[in-house]
Amino acid sequence: MNKKIKKIIDKKNKTKIVSLTAYSKNIAKILDKYCDIILVGDSMASVLYGLKNTHSISIENIIQHTISVKKGIKSSLLVVDMPKGTYNDLKSAKKNAKLILKLTRCDAVKIESNQKNFQIIKGLVEEKIPVMGHIGFTPQFKKKFKVQGLTKFESTKLLEEALDIERAGAFSIVLECISPNVSKRITKNLSIPTIGIGSSNFCDGQILVTDDMLGISGFYPKFVKKYINLTRIIEKAVKKYTSDVRLNKFPKKENFLSE
Repeated sequence: MNKKIKKIIDKKNKTKIVSLTAYSKNIAKILDKYCDIILVGDSMASVLYGLKNTHSISIENIIQHTISVKKGIKSSLLVVDMPKGTYNDLKSAKKNAKLILKLTRCDAVKIESNQKNFQIIKGLVEEKIPVMGHIGFTPQFKKKFKVQGLTKFESTKLLEEALDIERAGAFSIVLECISPNVSKRITKNLSIPTIGIGSSNFCDGQILVTDDMLGISGFYPKFVKKYINLTRIIEKAVKKYTSDVRLNKFPKKENFLSE
């Protein structure tokens, strides 16, 4: 087992797991100092490319951004989202996962559950490809954004789904927008770590989209805590630069290159 993955698993019931997303070397280099897991998420579809959902982000996009992110990582576990359509069956899942690992040298891939692709996870794990699961609100398969697990039936189904993913061999699982009681129940019943997003503090760890947390994505649902309004800071800098250029205050002599 990958030493980094073992380290993540060993954190369960001991210390909270910290995770954020990255799409470039510069951001990854900062996050690597503090995060246990860095995810190259298909959230880049909306965050970077302005797409309405994650469905059309390509495996080529994912690979190129992961290559960049990898250059900024020394200690964090690097996990990569497998884009929608790249794991419809075990054959294509193996081919695409192996391609991602080969070209990016990441540590693991993440697969969203559609309540029936457990055998695909199992097949990848049997090929020595580490897999992180993902249940609850799964953007690749569910169109309507809503809290999951509000009924007894949904609660039972989510627990069964999580257990099936664990049995398939996943080393951890993301719980997205799942009610607190259900998140607590799942976390208690699983031996692998749960990473929550909008799923309360009962999970073993937390993940957010970095751009949301920094206040530059424009997407701020209730479960996101905006730690800074980076938009204002960037705007202030751009405004000062604009003024300096128009008033001929930049570049000054000290900015000139030597002749």
